[in-house]
Amino acid sequence: MNLLIVILKKADFVTEICKELAEEGIHGGTILDGTGMASIIEQMDDLPIFGMLKAILADDDENETVKTMLFVMSDEEMVAARKIIRNVIGLDEPNTGIMFAVPVTFVEGLGA
Repeated sequence: MNLLIVILKKADFVTEICKELAEEGIHGGTILDGTGMASIIEQMDDLPIFGMLKAILADDDENETVKTMLFVMSDEEMVAARKIIRNVIGLDEPNTGIMFAVPVTFVEGLGA
């Protein structure tokens, strides 16, 4: 089992990802709202080195909510899910998001 984590900078892809995963038979997951680190740095007045970057960051989409998607799944499901997610969000494009997995040593409560 694995925990597949997807952090989306472009939150509008969440619906399509969920639809495609459900069509593949992958159900269940958790979606959390988050904030990009650059938006926090932008608000810091006591870091003069970042003063020049504020104008750049203010024009960036970093201030938007990012979505974190969490899925506990088998190795087989993860292969299919990774393919779907790559196809939907195009991870090779800059500022789209990241995807990674960590092994899960046990799971309780998923049902059978």
